[in-house]
Amino acid sequence: MHAMQYEFTLPADYDMDVIRSRVARLGHLLDDWDGLGVKAYLLRERGVHGSAVNQYAPFYLWNTMAGMNAFLWGGAFQGPVNDFGRPRVRQWTGLAYEEGSAAGSPAGLAVRRRQPVPEGVELAVFMADAAGEAARLAARDGAVLAAAAVDTQAWEAVHFSLWTHDTPKVEGDVYQVLHLSAPGRGALPRGRQW
Repeated sequence: MHAMQYEFTLPADYDMDVIRSRVARLGHLLDDWDGLGVKAYLLRERGVHGSAVNQYAPFYLWNTMAGMNAFLWGGAFQGPVNDFGRPRVRQWTGLAYEEGSAAGSPAGLAVRRRQPVPEGVELAVFMADAAGEAARLAARDGAVLAAAAVDTQAWEAVHFSLWTHDTPKVEGDVYQVLHLSAPGRGALPRGRQW
């Protein structure tokens, strides 16, 4: 599993219904994308769920590098680049993936928490704990799925989870889920990934 996210931070007075309409019109295009586990079309709206910004920030869990590369270099990614500019694309190597206690329910909210990997920690212990956090999140009421991944260039862990409509009591940035493309969700490897 490989995780990926890019963010388009928009002006404070931006009409976020433009993003909602865009996702309603185009979101289905990745519903059968080869190599994609999950794409969550995410939106943060200034003043909603504690957000200080307007942001469109899709989050991906990929089953294959070929699928991710086909998305990035095969033309699909050019659409948002043309409309919003070329963003920095963050990538993380998968540590763990778990289906949640509400796995059959639609996702209404997502939470993403980025966490630095401190100097001097025992890496095996830190990564095992990050993988364990995915399992702990997935077991909570209202959890649809949870994942953990790490960027070894920036030494940053990311915890990502999808939730039913209720605001989860989980630390991190809260996003609205506008659409979920999940053609390879069933093929995402469960549990710790080493």
